[in-house]
Amino acid sequence: LSHLATVDITYACTTVPQMLVNLLNPAQPISFAGCMAQTFLFLTFALTECLLLVVMSYDRYVAICHPLRYSVIMSWRVCTAQAVTSWACGSLLALVHVALILRLPFCGPHEINHFFCEILSVLKLACADTRLNQVVIFAACVFVLVGPLCLVLVSYARILSAILRIQSGEGLRKAFSTCSSHLCVVGLFFGSAIVMYMAPKS
Repeated sequence: LSHLATVDITYACTTVPQMLVNLLNPAQPISFAGCMAQTFLFLTFALTECLLLVVMSYDRYVAICHPLRYSVIMSWRVCTAQAVTSWACGSLLALVHVALILRLPFCGPHEINHFFCEILSVLKLACADTRLNQVVIFAACVFVLVGPLCLVLVSYARILSAILRIQSGEGLRKAFSTCSSHLCVVGLFFGSAIVMYMAPKS
């Protein structure tokens, strides 16, 4: 949870300050280096959040389906490895995207039609073929959005079958309350990201 909170705080810290500068002084543009840094940081935090949500669904699965073995399965070492892997994969994928953007020429207009340097808005400014970038974005979406979403759904299907076997009403209520908030976050986050990055242009 602390990693998820950190990611959510840094999301805001990545985009909101420059957005406020733009609102207060529209003539003060963001530099190209600043735009690339913002793109890298935003992608890092977005990709890391996708992976952290999968890790959290696995944690919920173990807590509900294997409560007696929870402390053995989800040891401090395992939790640390999952968090580090989420951050490393998020950072590396973001680095790939930014490296592919940096190889493109930008000949103008130099105005992003967005409130921050979002990758698709930045790509629209390139005056070269961006098909490779689009393919990599789609592949990353499959790896970081569709794949993890499938894992989350499998995890929650297993949780649901375990919950339905619980006899006590209190245990049933507790299990549902544990999962409902996480499922809402997963649905909103993954749903909006899939619609934004995987929907056809039409």
